[in-house]
Amino acid sequence: MKLIIANPATGQHKVVEIDDDNKLRVFFDKRMASEVEGDAIGDDFKGTVLRITGGNDKQGFPMKQGVLTNQRVRLLFKKGMSCFRERRKGCRKRKSVRGCIVGPDLAVMNLLIVKKGDADIEGLTDQMLPRRLGPKRANHIRKLFSLDKKDDVRKFVVRRDCPDKKKKSKAPKIQRLITPQLLQRKRHQKAVIRKRMEKGKEAKEEYMKRLQEYHQELKEQKATELAKKKKTQE
Repeated sequence: MKLIIANPATGQHKVVEIDDDNKLRVFFDKRMASEVEGDAIGDDFKGTVLRITGGNDKQGFPMKQGVLTNQRVRLLFKKGMSCFRERRKGCRKRKSVRGCIVGPDLAVMNLLIVKKGDADIEGLTDQMLPRRLGPKRANHIRKLFSLDKKDDVRKFVVRRDCPDKKKKSKAPKIQRLITPQLLQRKRHQKAVIRKRMEKGKEAKEEYMKRLQEYHQELKEQKATELAKKKKTQE
């Protein structure tokens, strides 16, 4: 089985071929997204924690998350589902996919380094490859560089060199970035809502007060009318 191991922190990946089933037995009956210790693969991976992200069987059918079997199944796919690309609008298609449980019938398995071990692994953790594109969302940047909420995310944005243009480098606009302006805008919106609620409460109190006065006026009017009728009858 081929193991394609990726390290998102450095941008490197490595292909490891293992024919011994005893070494692969650690991965068997594990589901996608489950974490496995890499000690069984070799001494280089001692202390490393790996996450199973996917794979293909020997016929090339991909693993699909949520299909709880270690065999191949035929499912009806529609737009928005993984392992399917809509060719025409509203089109649905029945196709074969492999279940998300790892078994010996897999030819390729994709792994991700979650935790680095004590020693450096050649081709995975020994050097840092420059990133052409980086994440845009603030939380994703924090996750990539292991930042705290106190750290300034704007200093860690991955910039791209543009030698031919006027600007020497480009950087994406950070999404969901919490700035003082954003907090001020939220405070203003809350204040507007609070004022509207207070105004509505006051208007309701005035209305209820006027309604009571109106009912009192009606009672007095009826009383005067009854008194007039009694006088005329006498």
